[in-house]
Amino acid sequence: MIKGAIVIDTERCKGCAVCTEACPKQVISISKKVNGKGYNYAEAVKEEDCIGCASCAVVCPDGVISVYKVKL
Repeated sequence: MIKGAIVIDTERCKGCAVCTEACPKQVISISKKVNGKGYNYAEAVKEEDCIGCASCAVVCPDGVISVYKVKL
């Protein structure tokens, strides 16, 4: 079994929400909080459901998402 984990650079995220649409497990949503630039940023809300598919990182126009995989 593969377990995934994502790390989002919230200060560089512009909150475009492309990653939320790309995630097959709805792990990511847009935060109600804002970053230093005033954008509502993406955040992992259901981290335990992440499968490490990297769809979010591939579609991110600013490259702010890193994906890690662990084999269990």
